[in-house]
Amino acid sequence: MTISRSGSPQPQTIQPASGYPAAASRTRIALIGAAAGVLLAVLWSYEFVDHVIGDNVANALLGHDAKATAIGGTVAGLVFAFVTGLAGTFTACNVAMAASIGPMSQASGSAATRAGLRSLLRPIGWLTLGMVAVAGAYGFVGVLIGDRLPQLSTGSVGGLPVRLVQSMVVFGLIGLAFAYLGLAALGVLPDPFARRPVARVVTLGALVGGFLIGRPYPLFNKLFIWAVDSGNPLYGAGAFVLQSLGNIVIVSAVFALLVVVTRGGLIRWLASDPARTAAVTGGLLIALGVFMVVYWDVRLPAMFDYGWFPTMPYNSR
Repeated sequence: MTISRSGSPQPQTIQPASGYPAAASRTRIALIGAAAGVLLAVLWSYEFVDHVIGDNVANALLGHDAKATAIGGTVAGLVFAFVTGLAGTFTACNVAMAASIGPMSQASGSAATRAGLRSLLRPIGWLTLGMVAVAGAYGFVGVLIGDRLPQLSTGSVGGLPVRLVQSMVVFGLIGLAFAYLGLAALGVLPDPFARRPVARVVTLGALVGGFLIGRPYPLFNKLFIWAVDSGNPLYGAGAFVLQSLGNIVIVSAVFALLVVVTRGGLIRWLASDPARTAAVTGGLLIALGVFMVVYWDVRLPAMFDYGWFPTMPYNSR
């Protein structure tokens, strides 16, 4: 309370924490983001993105049937890794990386509007650093472990393919991490990256690199088997790094295009209001985090008669 000149108490206006949206806005953003994530899980068609988009893009870029043609040598394997990573950009095991656009904008800061291409590429570089570290390490270790990994198993447990069990665990955990970071960006939960936007982007890059640990995408499975058969963990590391680099090409290009087309207006618009930046970052992370959890841990088990999940006429399988 404050006291007016007349001596009567006046209600005190409570301001939101610096850099965060007001409490009512946080709740609204979180609920809208969560609802968007659930809706995306309902509407998603893996047949369309995996086969119609993914397979056709890979076939066109490689010049042959990516699934049917054997990988012929190290160079061919590395090219296959990058191309299939690009082709798998919009699969359900990769699309959540779109949430990195908000944090990359935040990490750019106003410098990206002044210093040109170098500052524009800096957040993409931080994202790539986190991603490459995890992808390369997993490729190296994955070749050493080989077909003992559930991801390469052809068996099943309780009717569920073992490789999909690994996918459910990995993507469920990453989805929860995305959702936590989204709530933290809004100020709902403690934010380990408050005033550390670069660390946030590097961490998101590491989570994107972790997508490979759960990825059931058939073309990635073919790449993984080739790497294991080579017996060289350096091949595995290199192939997985290239796969991840292929995954981020389109999102990085979209981010750069948004900045260039708006002549830095996007960054200035976000930087002018930290609460606005938090809203964009938090909303995207929550939406795509919820999508990952619902799709991989609710909808996927329902496909194997573990529970029920609504489907559309075009994605009922």
